[in-house]
Amino acid sequence: MITYIFPGQGSQHKGMGGTLFDEFPEIIAKADEILGYSIKEMCINDPGRQLNETLYTQPALYIVNVLNYLKDQKETGRKPDYVAGHSLGEYSALFVAGAFDFETGLKLVKKRSELMSQANGGSMAAVLGLNEEKVETILRGNGFKTIEIANYNTPTQIVISGSVSDIEQASRLFEMEGVRYIPLNVSGAFHSRYMEDAKSRFEEYIDRFRFSELTIPVISNVHARPYRAGKVRENLVEQITHSVKWTESIRYLMGLGTMEFIEIGPRDVLTKLVQSIRAQAEPLVITEDEESTGEKEGNQLHLNLNEAEAHKLESREEDQERKEQPAETENILGISAFSLGDREFIKDYNLKYAYLTGGMYRGVASKELVVRVGKAGMMGFLGTGGLEIAQIDEAIQYIQKELSNGEAYGMNLLCNPQNPEMEEKTVDLYLKHNVRNIEAAAFLMMTPALVRYRAKGLKLDQHGKIIASNKIIGKISRPEVAAAFLSVAPERIVTKLVSENKITQEEADWLKKVPMADDLCAEADSGGHTDGAVAYALIPAIIRLRDELMAKYKYLKKIRIGAAGGIGTPEAAAAAFILGADFIVTGEACTSDAVKDLLQEINVQDTEYAPAGDMFELGAKVQVLKKGLFFPARANKLYELYRQHNSLSEIDMKTKTQIQEKYFKRSFEQVYEDVKKYCSAQE
Repeated sequence: MITYIFPGQGSQHKGMGGTLFDEFPEIIAKADEILGYSIKEMCINDPGRQLNETLYTQPALYIVNVLNYLKDQKETGRKPDYVAGHSLGEYSALFVAGAFDFETGLKLVKKRSELMSQANGGSMAAVLGLNEEKVETILRGNGFKTIEIANYNTPTQIVISGSVSDIEQASRLFEMEGVRYIPLNVSGAFHSRYMEDAKSRFEEYIDRFRFSELTIPVISNVHARPYRAGKVRENLVEQITHSVKWTESIRYLMGLGTMEFIEIGPRDVLTKLVQSIRAQAEPLVITEDEESTGEKEGNQLHLNLNEAEAHKLESREEDQERKEQPAETENILGISAFSLGDREFIKDYNLKYAYLTGGMYRGVASKELVVRVGKAGMMGFLGTGGLEIAQIDEAIQYIQKELSNGEAYGMNLLCNPQNPEMEEKTVDLYLKHNVRNIEAAAFLMMTPALVRYRAKGLKLDQHGKIIASNKIIGKISRPEVAAAFLSVAPERIVTKLVSENKITQEEADWLKKVPMADDLCAEADSGGHTDGAVAYALIPAIIRLRDELMAKYKYLKKIRIGAAGGIGTPEAAAAAFILGADFIVTGEACTSDAVKDLLQEINVQDTEYAPAGDMFELGAKVQVLKKGLFFPARANKLYELYRQHNSLSEIDMKTKTQIQEKYFKRSFEQVYEDVKKYCSAQE
């Protein structure tokens, strides 16, 4: 049997729908007429940055869900045995089941979104790691009687609703339990008593509509059972204030026998929840008597009881056969590539995976690789250090043209203390092209260019909260640098920027309330000049520092901590997440096949540290390949000679001959001329 499941709020993202809008022009014309704006423009480009606002999110998701279903029908012609939707997604399920036509569904969703977006004063948070009984015990035991459970997403993922102050105060209780408590960026306390006014007004509105008999059983959010005949209006009204019984709904469907769940929508949000429910809960098997007296009344649409029982018997036999087979680890633990990392991080950057590829000097990773990474649901950063402004400009335009459907990408901003003007010009370019994500690397302190980029992305949302549209991921390997990114912008820099009319006074005031970075990447032993820390010491230290400074500055949004350095295998990635990393970063290079072959064959003992060419005099070292190569030994020998002698004349003749004949394969005079030519070319 097959169940189609339709997601609700939280699955939206810029670029969703893609080419579907052009495949169904008549439907889109009707949608635009009802909404009064272009839904294609809203979903693809989100010019007013409104897609995450309830008023616009709900109609957009209903339309994209329906378009995905219609495309599925064109390609497969398949009819599901059951349909279900999470909260708003239930409207898409009802459309598929024939309760109403597309226009009626959109009108209902439009009114619902209007009323729910007007219900201010409430908030929501996700509690990860506790079951509903434990959540209830903590809330009631501490006097939070007005907080309600809004969503039963999985057995250990509970979403609560309440007043803004109560949701904020409850955070410490759950954090004391050692579980994750994530405040949600929503306009109100959905699925709770705080929606009573919206429910009352929606009930008046929905009375003007008539609904058809269902042709496919629809699982109700309110009852976690199939809709009863003639109860569409009643369920949709109750749904506004009632909790979403998603866990029980999936368990009910599991109890019917072998069930395949297919998510129809812009993302696989519900698929992940179903995986977790299957891993953590048993099927809910309802007897014939229980079913006949419950929600199944009048809803035998496509299977009579005997047929249903036959399906159940066959499915139970198949289930027993599967139980005798060894289960995969992913199914046991509910872990997959999609489930790793911080969910809010993935949502904020419009990703499928909590996986970034870091920028490498002189664009070694290439603009083409950044595009391929973005299209795969991750985010790549182009390394701009060492590139000319014209080269960076060309790369940005190429990337933006190729990633035109809202895929994520970023640009590296390399600190340049020797040439701050280059840093300023690079930021000018990013602001000109609306580059929204940058990776700030090699910074020892905040600079005017970085602060200006941060300021120009600040604005107020509809609720008066400061949001940052220009996101900064600070790449750090030392706690004092992390502290600079975790703090507000330095006052001396802000004051100077205001006096020079580079930022407004309003932007300066906003800078006092937000950290310099949205997220940090703690870079451990990655072979760079300063990246020699041990990951399992560095990452916990940065997480602790993050928590201390968030408490000090009272930031409203969590700063996520990622891990980089030495992540070359799946096991290393798993270790980073176990340490507490919210995301991981690796360096990806478009290099020659010969180099790739060498790297593929090396083991952990096949690298060595050698002097860095750009910081030779300072003694900085970088990690290089030593297997089959003389370079590391010779480079270290040269540095030791440089450190021990004041000039070439002090070195003995035997050593000088060896260096010229075996190391350089030319005379010192020729090497000197080569160096002069190189330096001239860099000026």
